[in-house]
Amino acid sequence: MIKTQGDILQDVPLANVGGKGLFVKEIEDALLRDEVDIAVHSMKDVPMELPDGLEIGVMSEREDPHDVLISKDQKKLADMPVGARIGTGSLRRGFQLLHFFPDIEVVPVRGNLDTRIRKIQTDNLDGIIVAAAGLKRMGWTDRITQVIPVGIMLPAVGQGVLGIELRKNDDTVRRVISFLNHPHTWVEVSAERAFLRRVGGGCQLPVAAYGVKEGNDLTVTGLLGSLNGRELIKDEVRGVSADAEVLGTSLAERILSKGGQAIMDEVYRKGLFCGEQG
Repeated sequence: MIKTQGDILQDVPLANVGGKGLFVKEIEDALLRDEVDIAVHSMKDVPMELPDGLEIGVMSEREDPHDVLISKDQKKLADMPVGARIGTGSLRRGFQLLHFFPDIEVVPVRGNLDTRIRKIQTDNLDGIIVAAAGLKRMGWTDRITQVIPVGIMLPAVGQGVLGIELRKNDDTVRRVISFLNHPHTWVEVSAERAFLRRVGGGCQLPVAAYGVKEGNDLTVTGLLGSLNGRELIKDEVRGVSADAEVLGTSLAERILSKGGQAIMDEVYRKGLFCGEQG
């Protein structure tokens, strides 16, 4: 079993220690040393730039992409009292939560899923927000208090999707694992990652994108938030699924033109950019 820095540094906010790429580096190093043949990642943790010689060869069928609330007293977000303490380690989740529920206090929490659930009691939280996919894979759906609509909380790029990384020159492994690829999901996540690539979303910013493929049509919704938490720029584009990456890039251009570029310029100016999503 390979432990990554993201697994080890659980008491430090991701934005302070290099972002979500911390969850893949050690595994990628093992791939490059031929110590392992494949690496399985949560796609929302995969940086935009992969090491030379590696690629994502497979994306599994998407599990539920929603974020969910687990609350202490089975209260939903709209029923939370003023000052309710909600835990999350995600800038994206915290930003959107405060946009719709400004009276809530966002409390930073990290750790594996059961650790975060325990913190409801140990840290006197009113609830935590986590990904539905993780709970479903653990068989813990009975703990969900509320499934948060994407209109309130847009998912992270690649949320709910597992990706398999391999060496580019390993045709044998590629053939063996190819049946695991889900073309529908591949199109959606390709659009989302194209959006993120063009925006240049850093780990110090709330960034989100969500693609939905229906037949040959694809809708991509994206979001970018400001450093001060006051600006939320959101838009969507529609087109044919064959143009997934073009649509994602086009959406990013729209958001950048609506004020997103000024937000990104501030990030660069303050030296906070680190190349992964928030």
